[in-house]
This record gives sequence, structure tokens and C-alpha cells, in this order.
Amino acid sequence: MTEATQAVTVKILDKEYKVGCPTGEHGSLIASAKEVDARMRVIRQSGKVLSSDRIAVMVALNLAHELVNTKIQVENIDDDVFERLENLQEQITNTLKRCGNE
Repeated sequence: MTEATQAVTVKILDKEYKVGCPTGEHGSLIASAKEVDARMRVIRQSGKVLSSDRIAVMVALNLAHELVNTKIQVENIDDDVFERLENLQEQITNTLKRCGNE
């Protein structure tokens, strides 16, 4: 571990893992581990998937799917904001032109 990282122990499905964590990100790592643990428990409790490896893959796929969808939503929001800013800029330009002609 370098100076910029610290060792943090997280617990997922009653198993402890020691992972490196950038300084200052301990809280978000713990929250992430709790989220993974909770999702893995839900899948395990459904009884449809028994293998821990398979449960982990299912959780990883679900999280990746959510991440991809979130990125798409952010891109759409960015596009909407850019379009609104262009419209506002055009309105301001037109208003300034009208004020200059009066």
C-alpha cells in the first residue's frame, strides 16, 4: 500500500476482505461494501442462485446495468442543458439586438 492508500476491511456475505482504499474515501468504500452485501443477500435469499461466485456475478451485472443506464441519463441531461443554454443565448442575443435598434 502506498502513502495515499489505507487498508480497510469490509465484510460481504459474512466473509472479510482487506482492500486498499484511497485516503479520504473510507466512508464511500464501506457504503459500497454494504450495498454489495445487501444485494448479494437478497439474491441468496431468493433461493434461485446458490453459488457465491454466481451471486457476485449477478450483483456485478446488476450494478453495471444501473451504471450504464445512469450514464445514459446523465448524457441526456447534458444534451438537454446544452440545448436550453443555446436557446437562452439566442434569446439574449435577439433581445440585445432589439435593444440596440431602438
